[in-house]
Amino acid sequence: MSRPQEIRTDLDEGIDRKDLSLLRTRFLSVNDGRLERTRQAMSPRQQQVLTLLPLLFDTNHPILPGYVSNATPCGLSGFKPDARLIAEAQRLSRSFSHKPHRGQRNEAIHGLFLMGSLGTVAQNEQSDLDVWVCHQPDLDPAALGELRRKCDLLEAWAATQGTEAHFFLIDPARFTQGRGAGPLTSDDCGTTQHYLLLDEFYRTAIWLGGRTPLWWLVPAYEEHRYDLYVETLIRKRFIRSDEVLDLGHLGDIPAGEFLGAGLWQLYKGIESPYKSVLKLLLTEVYASEHPDVQCIALRYKQAVYANRLDLDELDPYIVVYRRLEEYLRDRGDQQRLELIRRCLYIKVNKPLSRPPRNRRKSWQRLLLERLTEEWGWDARQLAMLDSRSRWKEGQVSLERRALVNELTYGYRFLSQFARQMQVVSPMDSHDLGILGRRLYAAFERKAGKVEFINPGISPDMAEESLTLVLHTDRDGDRQWILLRGNLNALEWRNYAPLKRSRDLVPLLAWCHRNGVIDGGTRISLHPGDSDLREAELSGLLGSLQQVLPVPLGTVPEQALLASSVPKKVLLLINVGVDPLPQHSLLNVHIATGRTDSLGYAGARENLVVSIDQLTLNSWNELMVSRYDGTDALLDCLRDYLDALPAEGALPELHVRCLCRNRAPLIARRVEELFADAQASLASSPNSRYLLQVRQHYHLIDLVPGQVRHASLPDLPALLDHLGEGRAAYSPIHLDRHANEVNDLGVILPAGQPNCLQVFYRIRGEQAELSVLDELNALWRQHLPFKDELTLLTPLQRFLQSILYRRNAMQPLTDNGRGPTMEILYHQILPAQGDLPLRLERRSAPPARVGDPFYDVQAIIEPGDRGRTQVSLYCNHREFSELEYGPDLFATVARHILAQRRTRERYPCYITDLDLSGMLGDGPAQTVQYLRYKTRLEAALNQALEQQALDPY
Repeated sequence: MSRPQEIRTDLDEGIDRKDLSLLRTRFLSVNDGRLERTRQAMSPRQQQVLTLLPLLFDTNHPILPGYVSNATPCGLSGFKPDARLIAEAQRLSRSFSHKPHRGQRNEAIHGLFLMGSLGTVAQNEQSDLDVWVCHQPDLDPAALGELRRKCDLLEAWAATQGTEAHFFLIDPARFTQGRGAGPLTSDDCGTTQHYLLLDEFYRTAIWLGGRTPLWWLVPAYEEHRYDLYVETLIRKRFIRSDEVLDLGHLGDIPAGEFLGAGLWQLYKGIESPYKSVLKLLLTEVYASEHPDVQCIALRYKQAVYANRLDLDELDPYIVVYRRLEEYLRDRGDQQRLELIRRCLYIKVNKPLSRPPRNRRKSWQRLLLERLTEEWGWDARQLAMLDSRSRWKEGQVSLERRALVNELTYGYRFLSQFARQMQVVSPMDSHDLGILGRRLYAAFERKAGKVEFINPGISPDMAEESLTLVLHTDRDGDRQWILLRGNLNALEWRNYAPLKRSRDLVPLLAWCHRNGVIDGGTRISLHPGDSDLREAELSGLLGSLQQVLPVPLGTVPEQALLASSVPKKVLLLINVGVDPLPQHSLLNVHIATGRTDSLGYAGARENLVVSIDQLTLNSWNELMVSRYDGTDALLDCLRDYLDALPAEGALPELHVRCLCRNRAPLIARRVEELFADAQASLASSPNSRYLLQVRQHYHLIDLVPGQVRHASLPDLPALLDHLGEGRAAYSPIHLDRHANEVNDLGVILPAGQPNCLQVFYRIRGEQAELSVLDELNALWRQHLPFKDELTLLTPLQRFLQSILYRRNAMQPLTDNGRGPTMEILYHQILPAQGDLPLRLERRSAPPARVGDPFYDVQAIIEPGDRGRTQVSLYCNHREFSELEYGPDLFATVARHILAQRRTRERYPCYITDLDLSGMLGDGPAQTVQYLRYKTRLEAALNQALEQQALDPY
């Protein structure tokens, strides 16, 4: 018997009512077949939910599920339950009796449709019921609220029957205008993809009751003038308007929808690539055809019009696959074609290498068998795919490469499409940029980043047993090697490594991030010449699991709008290293009062030998950095502080040390140091932090984003560094263990802005004089001590002269006074018993008018060839290098000695200094004056000594 000819209903040639009736019959025939397939895949309780849905929306009855009130909109257009359906409802509630509605005004529900994977080759026991509830247009808010409440109650009832159901309220009039109410499926992004959502609806929807889609009756070749065709059908009464439901057409799809749909699928594909690759590629196919896009729904409609009603070939997933297969074959892209075949096979989830349940093959399995035979897949390939739940690193990495390539290609295609078409879309360049960052964070390789190779590919990559080896080659290069199985020291060389790494922690982090090691994995350790022990290895893995639990959550969009910042930081100290190997070798324990881990015992050993830093940032990237060598701790601290966000939450810091000697104390010391430095940076963003490691001093400049540290070998080098000029005031914070930094431990914390502070310490016949200037730079000088007045008065006169000179250059305030700067005096008192060094305030030395003093003023100016030129004024008499050349200081010394009553050899002090010619427009910092003062006084006093010894 021959198949009936294709139906053509043309406006110009006339429309036959019989053809329209036959078309409706064909669509309903396909619908009934798919509905039956849906039921076959359901449990009896799920079938009951599906069977009762039309009746539950047709009536409001207090004893039926979903009842809200008698005012809830109900009545399903044209619905007349048969005796079997009423009996099914009475099985649920025996006293139920059905009362028919009277008149169209009681038919508020125009149509019920299932949408999605139900009735398809991909349906499984966990498939959701996505139900479109198409209601009469313009229900008032109260009625819509009642209907929404009814849907919520039905969802709750369905859940008690083992069914996950989602009901979506659709106003057809609003929907055809692209104004649907929010997300329209449980797996879709909603109104930003109106036409593509409609395309999916028309090719997957299963009609449950009510009016049938008007779209069925419009030929695909008339889609471009859909409105005219529909108007003709209704105006000429080929159809009754109360029998059809109009949700719109697919004649013209805006380019922006392809961008929006592609972005959405890429977003989902980052975590579940298999579910998204098919739809992403379909979007690419559609976009490549724009503006002459032939949607798959139109092909489906053409097949029905041509009477090609084979349910297998009309299956929504098969129709999509055929379209993708056609596209990729035309392009000669066999590799991508194989990928989508694997994606479809995994989506269907019918393992063909295993016998079917109950020895009966479902229609889905039979269809899949025909497909895989057509693809030329053998038993080995089927077995490989069916064992996906047991895939390990090798297979997962290969599959990840293919999936990432597809997602990356999709992103580049969409970006190029958006530029070429100048797309204006609800999901615009902002969304494209955000998605690009998601892809970058998830898949981009870069130095130090732990690669995540399992984005939804294998549910379990854990190995039962592994062997971890430290191998050192002939050149002394070391590498950690990870192998499968439990291998001894001789066997492992004959096996291919699972992973290699120069350092241990990146290897362990990779295993943890990808689930290669879990609580049940047995590890055989061959540590080579390292100090790694099994207990330490177990502790390292436990630290990773505790601090960085996996899987990681989804990165919120807000985080991607900004640059990535650290969220969690784990510092692993001395991994595989014993900081006191000589003590372990001799099995001795040192009793010492010097317990600081950065200056331990008499040798002041630094017990922090190496640091491995793991950082989980706000984009969920896991980064590993290793620090070793002399400045490992300081380099790590610098980079940690540099990476802190300028604002917002600070990262969680965790420190672990599991080495053989003094591990808890080492971890606590490092944690305290990082916490203190971080607090110092937060309290004053232009501050400095001073600590001592072994015999070296380290001064860290805490400038946000530009943290740097200076390593200073001894105390004189530290003093020189502290005496350097600065651009702004910079407080100095001392490490809590910096109690042996001479008297700096009491001087430096006393710094104040816009203040000069003088500190003096008497040591027998010598005195130590220090000044912290207005920007917290330090100047120090050692002088003979006679009494406090003699010690402090010359410095006081000099500082007052500098302030007077500086104030004269500043504008006056409203009260006629210039800016003031206070000079404070402190004496450093020696430690006594349990009391440490301490400061006591002192008054400024008295300035007695009658006290004679010799005024020595200096002026320093730039000279020729980068030299400086000095002029000295002794009680206003000028002595210049222009006149005396290299004999300047000798000449001045003779003059000073001649003014003294006796040729006493006591020091001479500079009482005033002018540097204005050396500094350009800005004022000099006080420490700069003091440094010049020190050099001039040294030269002058040396000349005095020489003159006293040899006056001629």
